[in-house]
Amino acid sequence: MKEYANLGYCCSCSVCTLLESLPLPNVKFICPTAPTRPVALLGGFTCTAWFDVAEISEDSPDDIEGLDASAAHIANLLSTEPADVKLGIGGFSMGAAVGLYSATCFSVGKYANASFYPINLRAIVGLSGWLPGSRSVKSKIDASYDAARRAASLPILLCHGQSDEVVAYKYGERSAQALTSAGFRSLTFKCYDGLGHYTVPREMDEVCNFLVYRLGLENYH
Repeated sequence: MKEYANLGYCCSCSVCTLLESLPLPNVKFICPTAPTRPVALLGGFTCTAWFDVAEISEDSPDDIEGLDASAAHIANLLSTEPADVKLGIGGFSMGAAVGLYSATCFSVGKYANASFYPINLRAIVGLSGWLPGSRSVKSKIDASYDAARRAASLPILLCHGQSDEVVAYKYGERSAQALTSAGFRSLTFKCYDGLGHYTVPREMDEVCNFLVYRLGLENYH
């Protein structure tokens, strides 16, 4: 039987509940909680967050240390799954950002701190998120044949609402463009008119169909 372990590190338990309600009996969803830390965007307020962020823009410096730590935490959780399980990462908002950052680490084969990236990813799902470090992704992928090969073969689904008031739609769209330009050829970008910073059933249907198709689960759906 084919299985798949997905990490949905989401900003609300409602998203995890929606994921677990999808008709995917052979998919195991793991929803860890982000650590508590001060977040500059919130004036230093302490809350659960996968990394620190001052503002969501291409010009804002990225918290590479925090991103590496969260990507490593997620990879370590997945590394305990059986060897024949297909592994993927999915997330909402900041969780999506860590998922996309993990996709670049997987492709390059290492984190930004040069530590080895330990797992083989088979799918990425990002909802209402953005790509940290987008300006340097292409050069990292272009520097290695193996990185380009892994990037080209990794299926990615990005979904974003055009009325998102937290992570503006343009950042989701630009992230998709940056990834495609860097060589992530198996990327699908879906936009939703009128959708804010939340999810809706038709978006969950897209996630379900993507996982079924990309992971070869048609006979188990």
